[in-house]
Amino acid sequence: MKQIRTLADLIKIKDEYLSKSKESEKKDAPGGKVRIRVHMGTSGIASGARAIHDFLTIELEKRNIDAIVIKTGDMGYCFAEPTIEVTLPGEEPVIFGNVDKLRADEIIEKFIKNGEYVEGILPVNYQIIN
Repeated sequence: MKQIRTLADLIKIKDEYLSKSKESEKKDAPGGKVRIRVHMGTSGIASGARAIHDFLTIELEKRNIDAIVIKTGDMGYCFAEPTIEVTLPGEEPVIFGNVDKLRADEIIEKFIKNGEYVEGILPVNYQIIN
């Protein structure tokens, strides 16, 4: 492990980390992949987000759907946990709330495979900054 002796050392390590992180994200979700973020803050985990993450990972692989399932922090939808954000290639993200295994299956079959909207979409309360 590197020793940090000056502020410049710390800034250099931070910049290296951020650079690797951005490269990794680009590799993990190229243009043709579906990206699913499972919100796993404290309220999400308490509401069953871990089981939803595992279910999505297994089912997407079984159905040969080219997707990446990412664990991420809380988005502020504590009233609707567990929540997931699904981004289809070239489209804006859609957030689903109160996701159980039955709804997750429906999201895979109808929304991801066929592009049909399903019940449980939450209004977006944030802005994407590039």
